[in-house]
Amino acid sequence: MAMDTAVQAPITLSPSAAARVATIASKQGKAPVLRLSVEGGGCSGFQYKFGLAETVDDADVVVETDGVQLAVDDISIDLVRGCIVDYVESLGGAAFRVENPQATAGCGCGSSFAI
Repeated sequence: MAMDTAVQAPITLSPSAAARVATIASKQGKAPVLRLSVEGGGCSGFQYKFGLAETVDDADVVVETDGVQLAVDDISIDLVRGCIVDYVESLGGAAFRVENPQATAGCGCGSSFAI
């Protein structure tokens, strides 16, 4: 019996999010590296924090899409494993959004979640 040897990435950066990070980084003269971290707080217990990263640490989990890197620290990765980081534009505005299959509850603002 053949086994599937493909390894699924621990987290995914969508092409639209990668394109947006590349645009922002270019305007700011920085490397196209988005850092996602999870902090305690928010209305549901945890909240996502995004920012351009100056550096990537050895302990970071890093994935790449279209030349743009997404870095997640070794503590936060357990809370966002399996997530898709996307960038969406709608009538309500434009924002990075995390589709987290581990989240058992969320909030209306979309930046806070519970596990």
